[in-house]
Amino acid sequence: MEKLYLGVDLGGTNIAAGIVDESGTIICDKSIKTNLPKSEKQLEKDIFNLCDDLCKENGYDINKDIVSVGIGTPGSVDGNRGIVWSNVNFGYTNWEIVKNLKEFFQIPVFVENDANTAIVAEVVAGNAKGYQNALVVTIGTGIGGGAYVNGKICSGCNYSALEIGHMVINLGGRECNCGRRGCFERYASASALTRDTKEAMIKNPNSLLWKLCPNIENANSKFAFDAMEMGDETATYLVKKYIEYLACGIINLINIFQPDIICIGGGVSNQREKLLDLLKPYIDQEDFARNAHERTKIMIAKFRNNAGIIGAAMLGVNNA
Repeated sequence: MEKLYLGVDLGGTNIAAGIVDESGTIICDKSIKTNLPKSEKQLEKDIFNLCDDLCKENGYDINKDIVSVGIGTPGSVDGNRGIVWSNVNFGYTNWEIVKNLKEFFQIPVFVENDANTAIVAEVVAGNAKGYQNALVVTIGTGIGGGAYVNGKICSGCNYSALEIGHMVINLGGRECNCGRRGCFERYASASALTRDTKEAMIKNPNSLLWKLCPNIENANSKFAFDAMEMGDETATYLVKKYIEYLACGIINLINIFQPDIICIGGGVSNQREKLLDLLKPYIDQEDFARNAHERTKIMIAKFRNNAGIIGAAMLGVNNA
């Protein structure tokens, strides 16, 4: 009988859950709004209810048909102890998520940093399969990073490695939730582009952005790319500045790690080749190893928004 696993991708905007088979194929999935701020206790209830509803709606018994549930969450995560030491975007510290969720689930529960789950998905069954040194950059509400170095996940001595969203790219710049100023995710996350798009719309009432999105409250990062494609001057400038910030952070990572491959995931990766075409000229100009025979490949993550679900589910496979 085919073994099935639950994977949960816990994001600042949405919580997504999926039932995944051993090959990494999502059988079915469902998502709800995260609706922060809220207590850890309420969020734990939301996670269980989402998983339980997903199973019931698709004819599965969560305790009989599912082997385990894996959670991918932002922050510094000790997967061995099941603790999220710090998640600045949620405001949680010392969150004993596995222990607490065992009050709801009767099956094994695992947890890992969300970017690490994304790289697990890409290395096991995605575009990083077969590579010994790979990075995943996930661009969503914040920016996460996962590193696979010499065939192993790089977690650091305190499980806080690859918090690349909090790498400063503009000294003294925008204030970040982590307490620093000028962090990468304050300029190059999807939420940063959404904020900048709304500000640009207010300043430029004749922009085509208003045609695409008459209600400014519904504006998101996608509208900037769409309006740029239509030749809108405001959107073109917005995307140009955004790509400059994104390229700055990615080039920093290349120059530090020189990995075989970097896979870009998260919501912004839906721009696919358009995003890569905009990034590559900056990388070709500023990569320290730009003249080397072997250079880092830049690709869109195979699983994109699904990498978190698949990688989280695979935690159960890896711990079987």
